[in-house]
Amino acid sequence: MSSAAACLAAALIAISAPVVAQTLTAPMHLATPTGPGESVGDITITQGQAGASFTLDLHGLPPGPHGFHVHANASCAPGEKDGKPVPAGGAGAHLDPAMSGMHMGPTGTGHLGDLPLITVTADGAARAVLSAPRIRSLDDLRGHALMIHLGGDNYADTPAPLGGGGARLACGVIGG
Repeated sequence: MSSAAACLAAALIAISAPVVAQTLTAPMHLATPTGPGESVGDITITQGQAGASFTLDLHGLPPGPHGFHVHANASCAPGEKDGKPVPAGGAGAHLDPAMSGMHMGPTGTGHLGDLPLITVTADGAARAVLSAPRIRSLDDLRGHALMIHLGGDNYADTPAPLGGGGARLACGVIGG
């Protein structure tokens, strides 16, 4: 076989080889003052042309809308604020590498960690695929945590800071 034919054969094999999608996972646990609590499921993250997709397989959560964010640190350990325990405080603040200091939702120009709302059904489950178009690489998520907040999120800093999501309900460290 000539070297040109060998190169052509190698190129055809490379083109026809299946593309293995890269995925990340975050095992989610209730956030408690003493550390991660009971498992509430998993979130799988894949990268597509339209940004990152978060596939939810969650259970045991209070029904209704919940704020959902990428937080700065890869920790769900408790923290402390004003001498009081903060469940999953080790996760830090919302991921904001551009230092915008603004909470503007998944399509806004604020925190990169602002994700779409999670809606939990009456039976405590959330099974959906949510898109984050501003997250263009899974590498942006490594070394961080996912957080589900107790309340909804209006994607503004008024009338309540950080969209009014309130307490940290569940947390998971993003892993490969």
